[in-house]
Amino acid sequence: MAQPLNVEPSSIPGLMVVHLPVHGDSRGWFKENWQRDKMVAAGLPDFQPIQNNISFNVARGVTRGFHAEPWDKFVSVATGSVFGAWVDLRQGPTFGKTFSCTITSDVAVFVPRGVANAFQTLEPDTAYTYLVNAHWREGSEYLSVNLSDPQIEVHWPIPLVDALTSEKDSHSPTLKEVRPMADRKLVVLGAGGQLGRELAAHMPRVVTRSHSEVDIAEAGALAGLDPTTTGAVINAAAFTEVDRAETIEGRAVAWRVNAEGPGRLADFCNELDVPLIHVSSDYVFDGSKHGEYLETQPLSPQGVYGQTKAAGDIAAARARRHYILRTSWVIGNGPNFVRTMFTLARKGAEALVVSDQRGRPTFTSELRQAAEHLMAVKAEYGIYNVTNSGDSVSWSELAREVYRLADADPNLIRDVTTSDYFADNPEAAPRPANSLLSLQKLKATGFASRDWRELLADYVADLKRDEQ
Repeated sequence: MAQPLNVEPSSIPGLMVVHLPVHGDSRGWFKENWQRDKMVAAGLPDFQPIQNNISFNVARGVTRGFHAEPWDKFVSVATGSVFGAWVDLRQGPTFGKTFSCTITSDVAVFVPRGVANAFQTLEPDTAYTYLVNAHWREGSEYLSVNLSDPQIEVHWPIPLVDALTSEKDSHSPTLKEVRPMADRKLVVLGAGGQLGRELAAHMPRVVTRSHSEVDIAEAGALAGLDPTTTGAVINAAAFTEVDRAETIEGRAVAWRVNAEGPGRLADFCNELDVPLIHVSSDYVFDGSKHGEYLETQPLSPQGVYGQTKAAGDIAAARARRHYILRTSWVIGNGPNFVRTMFTLARKGAEALVVSDQRGRPTFTSELRQAAEHLMAVKAEYGIYNVTNSGDSVSWSELAREVYRLADADPNLIRDVTTSDYFADNPEAAPRPANSLLSLQKLKATGFASRDWRELLADYVADLKRDEQ
């Protein structure tokens, strides 16, 4: 009678031994070598295999390895049996740790990225099979270690002097000579913008790419990213010139960057089976709603910028694993409304500021921490509103608060309606009157958004220090 599916951990973190049900009779046997739903339910990761390889070995004693590639493997046999051995070559405290077991028709092993794999055939005509979740790529990191290195404590059933090995494997480096395989990196696109600078400065293990390095509007731009070292992608790249988006030239650029680009990223992330974190905007709504916008609110953009961002949301959602972060009134390291108001305040200048658009500011540190949180807690994939908490405010009220914190007279701010402010520019992009985004879904994941007034005070204090 066939044994039930069972998954056991090993002494190497992430490496798991799988006991497969095998159904046999006088004709032979049958097994489900990989059945995604059952195996994920039993505890294996959903590693999304994309290639199946078979190594056929004529003789007993054929020994291959140790090889570590930048992908995961699911190894088994179709005929015969092997003695499998593994050594952890990943960067960290388990580097050099070993594990071994015998693989037969009813035993398979899941091998995580960076763990070196080796096997020795125990029978003639053994067909060793393995599923992988990435293709070989020239220039990527492929590690090996010598089978006979005495530092690796593996007791081969057939002594290596009597085994059949390749010339190449016999010249592999020793464990002491191997540089550990580093963790996968978080790729930040749009690193030159306010959010990009925040992510580059404060998130660990990031690879940053500016617009000049990777232009997501260009079809072949992603070819420069190494898929074997990419663990997730944050798309902070966007065309944000809302008025220029209304022009013939700007409209085309906005569609390429804000709509087509996220679609390319979604396809890229699906190919690698890594998460895509895409930054969206309050402009996907027309601002006519009373109260806060939920993530489920139907898209209703007004101008070209909002339309391209809405299309980008739809395209980014093609990624199987995606977080779309909708935000508003972004403030960080770079040109923004608060910096402009601070400069005017220090000059004691009057300023006309619109009073009929309301929302909440979003500091880039809040966006960064929300993204980190969603990934850390493995929150359900989907759309999340991300702003700072606190009361709603108009642009003119925000400007007065900046003036006050900058030790200037808040009465130097004069209210003006949006229509009057743009009276001399009839081709200006429409702005949403209401940019308030509900934070309840984000809060339900355990993330406590900070009050924008608290962060604004810190931000202005930093601007003051920078003057000294």
